[in-house]
Amino acid sequence: MLSYDHGSYLSPLTWRYGSEAMRRVWSEVEKRRLLRRFWVALAEAQAEVGLVTAEQVADLRAHQEQIDIARATEIEAEIRHDLMAEIRTFAEQSPVGGGIIHLGATSMDALDNVDALRLQRALDLIVAELQQLLLALVARMENEAATPTMAFTHIQPAEPTTIGYRLAQYAQDLWEDWRELRRVGAGIRGKGIKGAVGTSASYTELLAGSGWSAHQLEDRVMEKLGLRAYEVATQTYPRKQDLTVMNALANLGATLHKFAFDLRILQSPPVGEWSEPFGEKQVGSSAMPFKRNPIVAENIDSLTRLVAALPRVAWDNAALSLLERTLDDSANRRLFLPEAFLLMDEALVRSRKLVEGMQFWPGPIARNLAAYGIFAATERVLMAAVKAGGDRQAMHEVIREHSMAAWAAVQAGDANPLAELLTHDGRLLAHLPSERITELLDATQHVGDAPERTRSLAALIRAEVGIREVA
Repeated sequence: MLSYDHGSYLSPLTWRYGSEAMRRVWSEVEKRRLLRRFWVALAEAQAEVGLVTAEQVADLRAHQEQIDIARATEIEAEIRHDLMAEIRTFAEQSPVGGGIIHLGATSMDALDNVDALRLQRALDLIVAELQQLLLALVARMENEAATPTMAFTHIQPAEPTTIGYRLAQYAQDLWEDWRELRRVGAGIRGKGIKGAVGTSASYTELLAGSGWSAHQLEDRVMEKLGLRAYEVATQTYPRKQDLTVMNALANLGATLHKFAFDLRILQSPPVGEWSEPFGEKQVGSSAMPFKRNPIVAENIDSLTRLVAALPRVAWDNAALSLLERTLDDSANRRLFLPEAFLLMDEALVRSRKLVEGMQFWPGPIARNLAAYGIFAATERVLMAAVKAGGDRQAMHEVIREHSMAAWAAVQAGDANPLAELLTHDGRLLAHLPSERITELLDATQHVGDAPERTRSLAALIRAEVGIREVA
């Protein structure tokens, strides 16, 4: 009997990362349950043709859920073929129907349809969790649609934006990810039942004289499984499907990585505007008790960085599966398919909790706007001075001179003198009163249509994704 505990190596995905629901999808029990579901569907279709009896099918159904991994492992140790070991285990339990299990099929007829079913279920879980993340993010961006904050380009202060508009960038990308994952999920197909090299030769022989074609039998089996089949295949379904799935997951990972990385920058005390939720008894550092490290965001970036590496393996499998198939994809697919989904499952759960609990700090936000927003607001002064009759180039030079002097003062640690310099310059005062210049230098009003665009995007996402505020 197989037994594992923490005295042996266990993947962190076994217990630390990922949900129980996702682990069940990729569990050995679920894999074997789906294999038996395939064999029963095949037998049911063959009974309709007259190849097997109703009694044989009923016997298989009666023992379909009696998964016995210990017995299958024992048989596998002797015959060194995992699928045949499961067939023999099922057959031992089914004295009437055991002799017709897997009739006409090759291993990948069973395994690749099972993998397609698992991909469908795993993608459904990812899409559902992503939907909840979008719900949380849309709510936060609506609440902060008009909250001004300093924007950064090249990680340098630029012009003001709003917190909601910044959040809207992540929401827009996640919306695209949601669309793509739904598209990929809807397109998942199994191999069907096409035999050793995809020609359905074994089924054609079995069906000779029955009036059924191999294609008709395949359609019936796949209908029972609730799965579409590729029209043509080799011994496997095209490995390009795995690559498509991995790319969709990696794209989602890129969105989450950017969000988490941005939060890490904004939580850094020199900026200090955002922060992760921090538990009352949470320990930030073993050495420095005062630390409040962005560990959730760092974890998201760590998990998604690994997901980003996995499409390369899927690419190799798609490109290097020679002729009708080689077996050099088998071992790595046992690893990267569940790993990618479990990693993204964990990253999504953590991202949702981060979005729901993250804090925006008014003090640092106002401080940064006061320190740097005024430079961006000089654009408003320039426009108003020109509209009042000033020469655009001359006004630009006045503002540039004072801006450079003020920036040097800020860098030296002094208070920002820009407002005083501008409101006392006669060249500007010839066109604008000092009170108007002071009003124009309020950077909180220099956010354009960011609030409107934020609310518009929120409405579009709600309309398509079908999510509503939770009462």
